[in-house]
Amino acid sequence: MNLRRWLTPGIGVKRWLLVVFAGLLLLALAAAHVIRQVTRDVEPSDGTQLAIDLITLQFLPYALRGLLAGLVGGGLVAIGAVRLIRAFMEPFRTGDVDQPLVEVIYQKRFLARGPRVVAIGGGTGLSTLLRGLKEHTSNLTAVVTVADDGGSSGVLRTELGIPPVGDIRNCIVALADAEPLMSQLLQYRFPGPGGTVVADGSGPDDDVSHGVRPDQPGLSGHAVGNLLIAAMCAIEDGDFEEGVRRMNRVLAVRGQVLPVSPTPLTLHARLRDGTEIEGQSRIARADGIERVWLAPDDVSASQDAVAAIADADLIVLGPGSLFTSLLPSLLVPGIRDAVAASPALRVYVCNVATQDGETAAFDLADHVEAIAAHTAAGLVDVVLANNHFAARIPNDWRAEPVRLRWPPAGSLAPRLVLDDVVAPDNAHHHDPERLAAAIFRLYEREGQRRRAGVARTA
Repeated sequence: MNLRRWLTPGIGVKRWLLVVFAGLLLLALAAAHVIRQVTRDVEPSDGTQLAIDLITLQFLPYALRGLLAGLVGGGLVAIGAVRLIRAFMEPFRTGDVDQPLVEVIYQKRFLARGPRVVAIGGGTGLSTLLRGLKEHTSNLTAVVTVADDGGSSGVLRTELGIPPVGDIRNCIVALADAEPLMSQLLQYRFPGPGGTVVADGSGPDDDVSHGVRPDQPGLSGHAVGNLLIAAMCAIEDGDFEEGVRRMNRVLAVRGQVLPVSPTPLTLHARLRDGTEIEGQSRIARADGIERVWLAPDDVSASQDAVAAIADADLIVLGPGSLFTSLLPSLLVPGIRDAVAASPALRVYVCNVATQDGETAAFDLADHVEAIAAHTAAGLVDVVLANNHFAARIPNDWRAEPVRLRWPPAGSLAPRLVLDDVVAPDNAHHHDPERLAAAIFRLYEREGQRRRAGVARTA
């Protein structure tokens, strides 16, 4: 595996090894000329002749003599080159010190040439996507929703007045070039009374799934990563965006994680029966959602996020909870307008399964129609959906695979691309590697077509 990685095109090592080899070959030819000239001037009876014969292996057959010299020389060149590169690179290594040196060079050189990708959303779906994308490019920007109001994030939001940090923490962990122990540390939750963290069954990585209440003592239920981000914001005099930037640098994030807005957002929803509810944690459990909106409605977008979208080659929307993770980000006017104006390929990754309550009985067209109704027609160029339904379905999940009804209502239906992107052991989760590979195959094919069309229009 390491040898194959060393030989990866574009890593910038092979060309210089060839230069070194050519230089050593010329030096060897020069040495051979000198030895040849010296042996001509030495008398056959001189003891020096015997020493030269031993050094040049004259006692061995000619073919064996060349093979042995070549093997020894090649081995010395290889050992010396690797040790020299390691000596130069060692002071610059970050993250996992046990990571092979070739992986460090691969990440810094090859992945830095990857396309500029912006992923927009939140929840576990976005962090799953980022784990796959970071193996293809380091030019990654995650634009994360800040509408959560439950769990540890909700308590910190109420007590400190900062935007929720749970989804931001999950994305930073997904992109961090850190030791596994560091990831475990950031995700660790302090136990509550009795030594346990109570969960409501939503999911182990979501703050809303943990029973953190304002009346609980001290650190009960809080994730260490949430507290670190809150502390970094306090160090930066309450500047939330700068605090998140600092966390990106401290944890050597491959790319950057940005909040969709520096302002805490409150999500509202109207159900089909006319009932209006407030709060992301309540809306996530609601059935029959008709429309969602944000308060304040004139919230400003993160300028770093807007700039990243403008420079992007590829914009990925989702996967994640439709009404409580993806749409809250797209409902920020500056983000929606930046995505609509971007010349990048815009891909919506549909969830592989419905969510009990929030999107119960939703099919593929329902997801796309909801995005168009809340944003603008034509915001999405391509829809990527799963077409593999043979994966194992967890027995304790009440959701079902998203049915492939197509096209959605409206004349501006985006192109549909189907691929196997589901985790083999869980039909309700995306597989990070399969999803990322499908997205980049789509980008190579569809991105060129879009860039050519934009160039003709210009």
